[in-house]
Amino acid sequence: MELFDVYPRYDIEPIKGEGCYVWDTTGTKYLDLYCGHAVVSVGHSHPHYVSKVAEQLSKLGFYSNSVRISMQEELADKLGELSGYSSYNLFLCNSGAEATENAMKLASFHTGRKKIIAFDKGFHGRTSLALEATDNPKILAKVNQNGNVKRLPLNDLKSVEKELDETVAGVIVEGIQGIAGVYEPTSEFLNGLKKLCESNGSLLIVDEVQSGYGRSGKFFAHQHYGVTPDIITTGKGMGNGFPIGGVLISPEIKAWFGMLGTTFGGNHLACAAGLATLEVLEKENLIDNAKQTGEYLISSLNEIEEVVEVRGKGLMIGVELEIPSKEVRRQLLFEHHIFTGSSDNPNTVRLLPPLCLSNNQVDQAVGAINKLIKS
Repeated sequence: MELFDVYPRYDIEPIKGEGCYVWDTTGTKYLDLYCGHAVVSVGHSHPHYVSKVAEQLSKLGFYSNSVRISMQEELADKLGELSGYSSYNLFLCNSGAEATENAMKLASFHTGRKKIIAFDKGFHGRTSLALEATDNPKILAKVNQNGNVKRLPLNDLKSVEKELDETVAGVIVEGIQGIAGVYEPTSEFLNGLKKLCESNGSLLIVDEVQSGYGRSGKFFAHQHYGVTPDIITTGKGMGNGFPIGGVLISPEIKAWFGMLGTTFGGNHLACAAGLATLEVLEKENLIDNAKQTGEYLISSLNEIEEVVEVRGKGLMIGVELEIPSKEVRRQLLFEHHIFTGSSDNPNTVRLLPPLCLSNNQVDQAVGAINKLIKS
């Protein structure tokens, strides 16, 4: 049997990691500024993380949600404490896409309505409704085109006012649009969305799957703007590489048996990974580090004349160049041994390093980018 060929891949196989670095099968060391789509939040093979996951695996790896799993409660308490959403309820699942799917379904259950408003350039996942809310016709199969989602321009509040009616269950927006090329909603737009949703009886859902867990220099990116969503989705950096996702739900939204469900969500290993990640974030002040190192990274990139624009916050950065990014990324990888990410904007390089990135590593990366652009 062969693998289904859906991914374009570099002929490199990382087999070991530590902090912001990975090593391949030849022993070559790479600076990881991508973390496999922003998944590795506290660093590769962090000792505390490894210890907690291994310890749990030696005891019990899995049992279903038909019994009490006290670590779920511990994870909810710690997440509420660090995020500032201690009054919210937590539904645990396996991925960001699953979290977003459940969030939109929850909005429909709560309101009795079926329409969702999403935004151009948004990416919310590859499950059915999440995919319909995603602005990428290449991956949207006909079975996903049910007419339940209306996409509008980001940061255009008037277009939302025109479309928001008694059929709309919720409005979903990313804290920062990642795959699009790192585009931010404005404070006026997010707060305006909240007011419109409140007046219409719709729910505001903020997708923090990529932009959450400290990546922006706040626990969630929307916290830069002072808005309080009804539902928040998270994933990626939540487990530092172990599959886990979550839906943070306002206490005003009531649940009943059968509304949401999962087999693997909130399993023992996932909770151990999630707790260890939060503990490292807190103990090592990695959210503050993301803010400070991110500011240094943005400032350093802006000094390169050939850079068209630097977008983002913290360690979620889009670097738009005057030239296509594909060759720049390839040369960074093979000549300078630096992993970076692509985006739907063909001229934009995405930088999503671990939150433990240092200024010295920033200098290494910016120096390599500067050298390539000028060559």
